[in-house]
Amino acid sequence: MIQQTIADFYASTSFAVMDIKAIIMMVVSLVFMYLAVAKGFEPLLLLPISFGMLLTNIPAANVFIEPVLGFDAEGHTVVKEIGGLMYYLYQGDHLGVFPPLMFLGIGAMTDFAPVIANPKSLILGGAAQLGVFLALWGALMLDEYVPGVHFSFAEAATIGIIGGADGPTTIYLAGKMAPNLMGPCAVAAYSYMSMVPIILPPVMELLTTKEERSIKMTQAKPVKKVTKVLFPVFITIIVSLIVPSCAALIGMLMLGNLFKESGVVDRLSDCAQNGLCNIVTIFLGTSVGASTQAATFLNTQTLSIFALGLVAFACATAGGVLMAKLMNLFLKNKINPLIGGAGVSAVPMAARVAQKVAQKACPGNFVLMHAMGPNVAGCIGTAVAAGILLTLNGVFLA
Repeated sequence: MIQQTIADFYASTSFAVMDIKAIIMMVVSLVFMYLAVAKGFEPLLLLPISFGMLLTNIPAANVFIEPVLGFDAEGHTVVKEIGGLMYYLYQGDHLGVFPPLMFLGIGAMTDFAPVIANPKSLILGGAAQLGVFLALWGALMLDEYVPGVHFSFAEAATIGIIGGADGPTTIYLAGKMAPNLMGPCAVAAYSYMSMVPIILPPVMELLTTKEERSIKMTQAKPVKKVTKVLFPVFITIIVSLIVPSCAALIGMLMLGNLFKESGVVDRLSDCAQNGLCNIVTIFLGTSVGASTQAATFLNTQTLSIFALGLVAFACATAGGVLMAKLMNLFLKNKINPLIGGAGVSAVPMAARVAQKVAQKACPGNFVLMHAMGPNVAGCIGTAVAAGILLTLNGVFLA
């Protein structure tokens, strides 16, 4: 009797169904957790993502299991077995709810004054999206070089958006176009965002001379409050009219910024920056991490995503730098090309990297505020790029 009880208890534990893939994924989650805690690699999202990854890969825990549906005597659909907690939280990612809410908080924390003071920043932020489209093309071409790996346009677009260095946009596009790749793409995006100080400097230094990195830029003029208030309104109208499919992302980003700049809704601005953003970060991070199950993560496809993500980041940085160099051919007041490299939307890390590289070439050179222009413009650029990809996917499916 006692032996049978012990056997039944053991059979109910995760140890009875543990396999090597689950162990590997649990170890991977612990590695990401270590990087977040000990090394400070994008901890606000990498920590919940890694913990969600740990939970979902504990055998028999069923935190991500789907509900079992059936029919009652009258033929109505009923839920026979309730799904796991993370399955329901994940619907906020899959249905495109959490990423725009995250953008609302980001907008409330972002100062667009550097972009307004120097509109050329928008061009640099747009040029940095080069990495998105090169990675997309690379993903589509990959099946010719890597046997067994094939990505549809929707999947390739989701991989490409990693180059925008914008985690919420990556998750948003994955939920709309390739839910099966959401976990690997999100982990790749946030992993590389945390490594911006490592990835960007070599690309910046390779494409510029010491003389170019030493260019000093004049201080931009102060921006009036009325201009700051009107900016999010007009950007929402203009961008949404041109690319309607990105209205949810760009609209929430600009609404948050309008809360901040208007000065009349401090409570809403504070809520968006703190309470709301923190709650969404927890739900989004853990649910995305829970989607990284062994069956969908441990394969050649995932390795390809990480490789293409790295290429996307490097090419995005290169696109911004090269555009700045091109603009210098026609400008009287030269731009330090390093600020173009900050066009990826990893705010404010990319701008700080540009500042560090500039001071290495010329101590005392201060380009941080100038770099913030392309940096925050990258947020807008990535949202627009996501809208374009959604539109193109609709064209291909038509």
